Amino acid sequence: MRTNKHLGIWMDHANAFVMELTGNAIVQNIITSEFNHQEKEFSLNKSEKLMHNKEQHEQNDYYKELSMIIRDFDDVVIFGPTNAKDELFNLLQTNHRFSSIKIVVKNADKMTENQMHAFVKEYYN
Repeated sequence: MRTNKHLGIWMDHANAFVMELTGNAIVQNIITSEFNHQEKEFSLNKSEKLMHNKEQHEQNDYYKELSMIIRDFDDVVIFGPTNAKDELFNLLQTNHRFSSIKIVVKNADKMTENQMHAFVKEYYN
C-alpha cells in the first residue's frame, strides 16, 4: 500500500516555508521571491510600469518554483496571511497536472517556525 505524501506551505508574497511531513518529522525548505524591497525601489525609480512588469515576472517565477515542488505530493495545505496562497491555488487549478492532488487553502496569521510545524502536524493528524 502506498502512503500519501503530505506537504504544508506557509507563504506570503516574499517567502514560502515548504514543509514535508514524513512520519512525525518535518523537513523544511524556504523559497524566496526574487522581488524584494530593494528591487522594488530600484525599478520604481526607473518607472512604475517597469516595476509592475518586473514584479509580475518575479512572482510568476516564484509560483512556478512552488508548483514544481507541489506536483510531487498527494496532499497539500497552503496557508498564510496574504492572498499569495489564493493566487498560487488559482494558478494550480488552471493546470490539469494538479487535478489529482488534494490542495486545501487556509487562512493563517504570521507564525513562528514552531507554530508552522505544529499547524502542519495538526492538519494531517
